[in-house]
Amino acid sequence: MLSIKDALGALEGRWKLLILFALAEKPKRFKQIAKEVQGITDKTLSKELKNMEANQLISRTVYDTFPPTVEYAITPHGLSLEKVLDELHFWGLRHRQQVIGK
Repeated sequence: MLSIKDALGALEGRWKLLILFALAEKPKRFKQIAKEVQGITDKTLSKELKNMEANQLISRTVYDTFPPTVEYAITPHGLSLEKVLDELHFWGLRHRQQVIGK
C-alpha cells in the first residue's frame, strides 16, 4: 500500500500526467506546455511544474539569453512512467468509445 500511496502522491491531481504526456516528445517552454495542456491556468501550471521538479519527474533548464529562456524536460525517472502513460492513454480511448461512443 505504501508504494501506491507514494506513486499517487507524486502524480496526484488532474494535470501532472497530462504535463508528462506533453513533455514525452521533446523539451518545451512554459507557454508551449500551457497551450498543449488545455484548461490549465498559468498559476496552476507553475505550481505543478515546481512539484514535479521536486519529485524528479521533470528538469528545468534556464538558458543564458535575454530574456532568459526556460525549458522543461522529462527526466529518466519521469520516462519510467512511459508504460503507465501508454496504458492509461489506451484505456482512455477504450473508455471513451464504450461510455461516450466516440
